[in-house]
Amino acid sequence: MKAVFPTNSELGLTGTVYGHFGSAPFFVLVDTDTNEHEVLINHDKDHIHGQCQPLKALGGIDAEAIVVGGIGKGALMKLAAAGIKAYKAVEGTVEQNLELFKSGSLSEYTIDQTCSGHSLDGSCAH
Repeated sequence: MKAVFPTNSELGLTGTVYGHFGSAPFFVLVDTDTNEHEVLINHDKDHIHGQCQPLKALGGIDAEAIVVGGIGKGALMKLAAAGIKAYKAVEGTVEQNLELFKSGSLSEYTIDQTCSGHSLDGSCAH
């Protein structure tokens, strides 16, 4: 399975999982069977809030799951329509969240858990 982890660095598995899908500068794409990974740029990072195009952001990569600290309702619905499930990350590295994901310990996002706006510092106001 291919899983995507939004991050704010190019550190791969040692990078921290980012708190919001749409504004993450990078994504770490991981093959959960082999742990092979690559760092990709977010092709939709500078979108207007509420106008996230998650499939554009992912640049057409083939993934089945997203593991992230926060996500908006629109992005969640668009990912779901494309057959991509979103899971709630815990604070920590991509590697830590990958292990939790593989063990089935992360919960899948529901609509009522999505981001409803951003605070003045740009952080997600869940």
